[in-house]
Amino acid sequence: MAIVSQHKIQQQLHELAANAARPFVSWTEPLEDIDPVSFFMQGPSCGFRERFFWSDRSGSTIFVGLGSAYTIETEETDGRFHYVEQQRQRWVEQIERHGEADMPPLLFGGFAFDPHQPRTSVWRGFPAGKLIAPTVLLSVKNGRTLLTVTLPTDGVERDMERIGRLFRRIEELQPVSATLPALVSDEEEEKERWLAAVRQAIASIRAGRLDKVVLARSRRLAFTGTIDAAAVLARLREQQPFAYLFAFEQDGRCFIGASPEQLVQKEGEMCQSVCLAGSVRRGSSPGEDEQLGAWLQADSKNREEHQFVVHMIRRVFSSVCETVEMPTAPQLLKLPHIQHLCTPVVGRGCQEPSVLRLVEMMHPTPALGGTPRERAMEAIRSLEPLDRGWYAAPIGWVDADGNGEWAVAIRSGLLDVDKAMLFAGCGIVAHSDPTSEYEETNVKMAPMLSALGVMSND
Repeated sequence: MAIVSQHKIQQQLHELAANAARPFVSWTEPLEDIDPVSFFMQGPSCGFRERFFWSDRSGSTIFVGLGSAYTIETEETDGRFHYVEQQRQRWVEQIERHGEADMPPLLFGGFAFDPHQPRTSVWRGFPAGKLIAPTVLLSVKNGRTLLTVTLPTDGVERDMERIGRLFRRIEELQPVSATLPALVSDEEEEKERWLAAVRQAIASIRAGRLDKVVLARSRRLAFTGTIDAAAVLARLREQQPFAYLFAFEQDGRCFIGASPEQLVQKEGEMCQSVCLAGSVRRGSSPGEDEQLGAWLQADSKNREEHQFVVHMIRRVFSSVCETVEMPTAPQLLKLPHIQHLCTPVVGRGCQEPSVLRLVEMMHPTPALGGTPRERAMEAIRSLEPLDRGWYAAPIGWVDADGNGEWAVAIRSGLLDVDKAMLFAGCGIVAHSDPTSEYEETNVKMAPMLSALGVMSND
């Protein structure tokens, strides 16, 4: 962005705010290529207390937001998705768009996995549902980069100093340093209690009380200094090239991860999802890797776990779409540390006007909660020694037209100054083995451990 463009945006915002008929104005301007992670890094030093990062699995759509011009937040339980959707529609009516008109206002955020679960201080600042419209949004779509500034008409002067500081820094952005502090301690969270919970879950399933339940565990790490979220994000981008990358930071506490799992995407009348359940580690050689993949595709326990997800997503899509397309058998999705059974699903002629309604219908899928849904949720509340917070919950974005994309926030961790809390879970069915399930959670924590510099990316 040239200096003249910076002054142009600032001047335009002043003029638009002075003449606006609505409470908020936004101005969008094309931008030269800029590293999104370096842009994300600028947030704290420019005075922005909120920031987010989102990249789809192909890296063709990237959003980076700094600050918050508008916030939708709720602690409602059963009505949280409806409330957020109502507020989204209200937000759209309050904003005037100028500049590049094809860039609709965008909200980014997430939801708690279970709003009925008792809350702990671990997830302070991450309520039952929260979406923000950023003050400054960097958008990269199919190679085109745009910068959008959104301000309340009565607060232009208040925010302009931070924006000016950001503009000056854009001219001389430096690469993100991947240097991270050293590990001090690594504490597993109640391993024996978790194994006991798995055994109880297996007994309940064999007794016919439910078909599947997903149980998660956590791991606490402490470091010698502050963990730079931008450095972790840079390492995730390098090490997890086919994952959704996400980060959502509030007052220095950042929920971050690299998820392989799409919950749902909506674009016009087309929607799509990915059924992802059943997993095994990668092999140490091509031959072993192929053998493990073949075993996974043939294993009855993993195929059963996968089919629960396929049936649920097909049912949801069939209820809102004219046609549903999916392969007859699962494929293999191979990631750096793990491989999954994977079935993509595409719906056409979708009648739901907002992706948030689809998120509500689909969360939690059997891949993250279990089945039947309500019994599985009850089992998680009674058995799992963990406050999941936003882990395994929907995270993503929605625009003014109701389109958007949401991932499931797995392979993730919560960064808090010099500490990190990592999360992983696995699906328990009748033939599960507690020790094997525990080892699976270790494999699933590997991406975040590697991004934190705790283990090498083998």
